[in-house]
Amino acid sequence: MVQAFRLVRALLQHQKRTFFIAVGGASVFAACTVGSAIVVRKVIDDVITPRFEDGEVSVSTVVSVLGTLILLGLVRAVGVVVRRTWAGRTTWRVTERLSAEVVDRLAEQPVPWHRRQTTGDLITRAGVDAEAATAVLGPLPFASGVVVLVFLSSAWLLITDLPLGIAAVLVFPLLIALNVGYQRRVDRYYNTAQDELGRLSAAVHESFDGVAGVKSFGAEHRETERLAVIADRLRTARLGAVRLRSVFEALLDGIPSVVNIGLLVAGAFRVRSGAMTVGELTSFIYLFTLLVFPLRLIGFTLSELPHSLAGWTRIRSLLDQPVEADPALSLRHGDDNSVVLDDVHYSHDGEREVLRGVNARIDGGRTVAVVGATGAGKTTLLHLVAGLIATDRGSVTVPDGGAHIVFQEAFMLAGTVRDNVSLGAEVAPDAVELALQVAEADFVHQLAEGLDTEIGERGVGLSGGQRQRLALARALVRRPSVLLLDDTTSALDPSTEAKVIANLRAALSTTTVIAVASRPSTISLADDVLYLVDGEVVAHGLHDELMNAVPAYRELIEAFEHDRAAMDAALAEEAT
Repeated sequence: MVQAFRLVRALLQHQKRTFFIAVGGASVFAACTVGSAIVVRKVIDDVITPRFEDGEVSVSTVVSVLGTLILLGLVRAVGVVVRRTWAGRTTWRVTERLSAEVVDRLAEQPVPWHRRQTTGDLITRAGVDAEAATAVLGPLPFASGVVVLVFLSSAWLLITDLPLGIAAVLVFPLLIALNVGYQRRVDRYYNTAQDELGRLSAAVHESFDGVAGVKSFGAEHRETERLAVIADRLRTARLGAVRLRSVFEALLDGIPSVVNIGLLVAGAFRVRSGAMTVGELTSFIYLFTLLVFPLRLIGFTLSELPHSLAGWTRIRSLLDQPVEADPALSLRHGDDNSVVLDDVHYSHDGEREVLRGVNARIDGGRTVAVVGATGAGKTTLLHLVAGLIATDRGSVTVPDGGAHIVFQEAFMLAGTVRDNVSLGAEVAPDAVELALQVAEADFVHQLAEGLDTEIGERGVGLSGGQRQRLALARALVRRPSVLLLDDTTSALDPSTEAKVIANLRAALSTTTVIAVASRPSTISLADDVLYLVDGEVVAHGLHDELMNAVPAYRELIEAFEHDRAAMDAALAEEAT
């Protein structure tokens, strides 16, 4: 219960006013419910019984009693409207705030942190977990009103008839103990179910994200089994909770019904002995019957607590993680557009170094090709310069404007071409046009709606080369001081690639361009070549000089030429 109190207090930190308005409405409903029982007694004793015994009842008595009953009904209705309206507002606003906090925290965390997470699980925390955490807030105002109702009803029942009142009041702690016991036992099921839901969401997202690979390798059955195992664990946890809840609700229904029958029988003997009037017994049974449903709501509220605690725990486990240092803050800033790497070391796992003592200076305005075999550390070097990851040792110096990177796998949003190029920034139309021209992306004007064409999720309506050119235009529109290209033109044909490189040199004369390249034609167009072998800079100089002076470099370029020729021949054959 301490955990429940802390949960509610944390959730209502910024919505106390709306919550207590809802509780006020529920309290009005509770008071009017007890008041209606009192009026029912007066209807029986002051209207119905005198009419049978004396043959007449004054009109003023009938009007006053029935008028009071109608008035109480109207006030009760107002209390219900107030409670539901403000309880709903409280829940929606708290859910919105929680989701916003999760999204803000996700935005604050740097790239290395995100690489250790699963996308589906993060989405679950911002959506499903936030809704689960606030599920208890909906019934809580009514449950609070029921507490008021129980106290008022207990007082009225005891005043009406002490023996019967004691018997009725003793049921309340029994039901509360039943609720508490249920909550303690169902906790573990809800916690397990919420965790498995996060795992299932992550697995589904991963599976659909890689649907092309799954289908191309015929792994549908394997993926189906993997998801089925997680879904079965989720099903087992939820079935456990449902079984426990079914027993709980059966007892919650059965106990008050049995007690009600006992009260009716005992009350009949009390009326016969003259200890109670018919009106008092009627109002007694009426009030106790009215309490059955509200008491069920307390049980419902307590049954939501484990669910909410599970969602809240998962959200707090994310929000309580400290925001990791942004690797971009570790970059040093120089006075010009040069990029300097000074004794740079980096390892992905803290053991095997990907880059070892890299020293290089790339002067501003130069175009440098980073060349090396697979696993040489080329992409890692670009990520360090971009500030996506931080060095283990050494320093990286970049211009004040930082660097903009274009990845080999161009990520496109499911919006328009214009949205994907501007990416939310205020960009002048002529700047967009210039960026498209430099990136050789004029094809967008031939699309159905030009720049306003919807390109589908991940740019599914575009080819690989078109996506790469749009991604390049996205970086160019920001006039970068340093432009990093991670094999960005790999999907372009040689002639288009040559045009793009020429456009970059002409339009960005002061921009430093660092390009990971494996196509000999691209490498030859660069001012310098940075040759990496196993994470070390073996040579840095002109392409022709390295071809003559570094045998290993020459062999690598010849291998590139052979592979490229074979690939171009295959593409040409496929096209015909």
